[in-house]
Amino acid sequence: MNRNHLAYWICGAIAAAGLYSAMGAAPRGVERAREAADGTAPGGAGSLMAIAPDGESEIFCPLEHTDVRAEISGFLARVRVTQRFKNPSAESIEAVYTFPLPADSAVDDMTIHIGERTVKGKIKERDEARRIYEDARSRGRLAALLDQERPNIFTQAVANIPPGETVEVEIAYIETLRYEEGSYDFTFPMVVGPRYIPGSATGKQGGGWSPDTDQVPDASRITPPVTLPGTRAGHDISLEVSLDAGVPIRSLDSGSHDVSVERQGESRAHVALKAKSVLPNKDFRLRYGVAGESLDDAVLTHYREDAGGFFTMILQPPSRVTVEDVTPKELVFVLDTSGSMSGFPIEKAKETMKLALEGLYPRDRFNLITFAGDTKVLFPAPVPATPENLAHAQSFLAGRQGGGGTEMMKAIRTALAPSGSSEHVRIVCFMTDGYVGNDMAILDEVKRYSNARVFSFGVGSSPNRFLLDKMAEVGRGEVEYVALDSDGSAAARRFHERVRNPLLTDIALDFGGLAVEDVYPKRIPDLFSAKPVIVKGRFTEAGKGVVRLTGKMSGKAFSREMPVRFESKRPEHEALATLWARAKVDDLMGQDWNGIQNGSPRPEIRQQITQLGLVYRLMTQFTSFVAVEETIVTEGGAPRRIEVPVEMPQGVDYEGVFGDRSPIQAKKVAFASRGFAGGALQANIAQEAVAPPPPVAPHGARVDQDASSDKASNRRQREAKLDAKLGAIVGQSGVKVAVEIWLSEATPEVLKQLEALGFELSEEPKVAKIRLGRIGADKLAALAALDAVRFVKAR
Repeated sequence: MNRNHLAYWICGAIAAAGLYSAMGAAPRGVERAREAADGTAPGGAGSLMAIAPDGESEIFCPLEHTDVRAEISGFLARVRVTQRFKNPSAESIEAVYTFPLPADSAVDDMTIHIGERTVKGKIKERDEARRIYEDARSRGRLAALLDQERPNIFTQAVANIPPGETVEVEIAYIETLRYEEGSYDFTFPMVVGPRYIPGSATGKQGGGWSPDTDQVPDASRITPPVTLPGTRAGHDISLEVSLDAGVPIRSLDSGSHDVSVERQGESRAHVALKAKSVLPNKDFRLRYGVAGESLDDAVLTHYREDAGGFFTMILQPPSRVTVEDVTPKELVFVLDTSGSMSGFPIEKAKETMKLALEGLYPRDRFNLITFAGDTKVLFPAPVPATPENLAHAQSFLAGRQGGGGTEMMKAIRTALAPSGSSEHVRIVCFMTDGYVGNDMAILDEVKRYSNARVFSFGVGSSPNRFLLDKMAEVGRGEVEYVALDSDGSAAARRFHERVRNPLLTDIALDFGGLAVEDVYPKRIPDLFSAKPVIVKGRFTEAGKGVVRLTGKMSGKAFSREMPVRFESKRPEHEALATLWARAKVDDLMGQDWNGIQNGSPRPEIRQQITQLGLVYRLMTQFTSFVAVEETIVTEGGAPRRIEVPVEMPQGVDYEGVFGDRSPIQAKKVAFASRGFAGGALQANIAQEAVAPPPPVAPHGARVDQDASSDKASNRRQREAKLDAKLGAIVGQSGVKVAVEIWLSEATPEVLKQLEALGFELSEEPKVAKIRLGRIGADKLAALAALDAVRFVKAR
């Protein structure tokens, strides 16, 4: 693979005054940037400056602020994103900004504001929108162009921002919130993580740090420049959520940011970032629980004379029935060890995977694969989950570090290739941040394998949710996100609950005699947790009837019925038409992932997606929003183009991505990025040679072979089974703690041992080997001493 190179304008205020002190005198351009940051430069306090690679040229950064306002009603969210661009220079400029939005959102509006003037964007075919924009730019007209590069990556370009003027671009989208086991999730992504770009360079059409390649033809459009260590992009973000849950809210919190919460009644609340503006370097996550164990079945309809009827249907799953899992599994764990995972992300992934290995049953088989620039396989073939093999895997896992590229395709093929076992259900679990540019080609590859179910774990503060969501969907599995500040053991427990005891499989819907068509998803995925079945469709004529949901639960037939009524006069719920169109676009893209990745989808796919975008005013890969302000004309030729930089996602190591380069070197030379520029890494699949490990205690703690006392050795083994929070209170009397107990087996004898220690079950187990309940702190040491106990965690 040819070496890709970085050559871009670095835009950012210098954060540390002593950044270059060890390197001698800084170039004058860097000094001016530092002056701008502390308010001593002519630009004034807070001015932002772009520094050219020569360290001398300068220009101001145009993006000042992004404001996000979300209104949530029931299970729908309407979100407005306003980007404020300002030009404090003496010449007109063109600002180009690459940013993320939720992968399943339906972007249906764009407006520009300058002074008292407002111009509403028009939806056009992408090529036509580009021509309109470029013509306006060449004539000195203020214009804005919004393109979709991926379902979760967008490019905003604003041309001819006049000197001294501020332009605001407002983007609107709607999405369906995720609901699971009594809680909703609202997520807003804030930064595009640096993608690894495979392939040979072919040119450059955008302003990103990577050239386009034969495998990722639009690489230069999805790799925005990244701020250097010790600098920041300068622009910030504010966010507010107005919430009307429709039912009483029982809990509300953000695991990602400090927020202020104003309760406005039982079912309403206002949530905002405590800081008026924050660094946009990680996903915002809001989770809120609602009263009741589940939602009610519901159907919403909308009718428009020009297009007919639309509906969104929500059907609740049955209550989980816990049974002992008797089906042996073949689990393949795949760990991303590339540069972007170095540091905190890979340690969090290893923590989660370690517990995932602990949860295997004796009849299971497993293997462990890691991938970066190459792919390493622990065992030649899946092996039984014996204590010896598990100890070998834990030793292998402990030594993994992040570095190199993200050659994910080879790992996909290796992990999903059939093993030949007809007795085991094959499950493949990927742990990765998903920072690759060939997302859709990977999805096309996953789609080829029907022998395995794919479960994806998104690791980090800003994972590629489009890729991870779709890998699980295409692979008939489930997705889980593990933030750097989240509980890895909880994620591992949910994984085993889903794998061991799927809630409902082989799901089908029968609409009886109702006149419906274009229902999505066409194949309803299996349910692995208590979340509703949501389908979107059209009805061609009014009528009433019964919809029947069927499936299998623990191997037994299940069915439920729901009465529905489709009416021809329902002007409300207009958003349902947009959501249906977005679902159909998603289905069409899935029919030709590889063609869309290569920029050459089948003509009928492209035509249908384009038509849907035009008819429903919807952003797609082939339709864009364009707005031109005809009354404002700037003179002086073509505006200077500025690529707005983005922050490095929180927790991602700069050197792990781009290599060990000083900021000055990065500015003054175009350099190959280790890991993400490829660096001529040759991927190969090899069996990893790992020396047989010394004896390993439960939960992976090493046994001290030189211990002079069996008593001391046993104490260390017990301590290794308890997490740090429990270790601090062992032996305290009169204190009961909520715990999560991982067992090697759940026989009646083992359960009697737990009961004898005073363990109280707090909820019915979802899998046999994990118990949730309470126990006295003075019994923790005895609990950890039980042979069947592998790990005990505070809840």
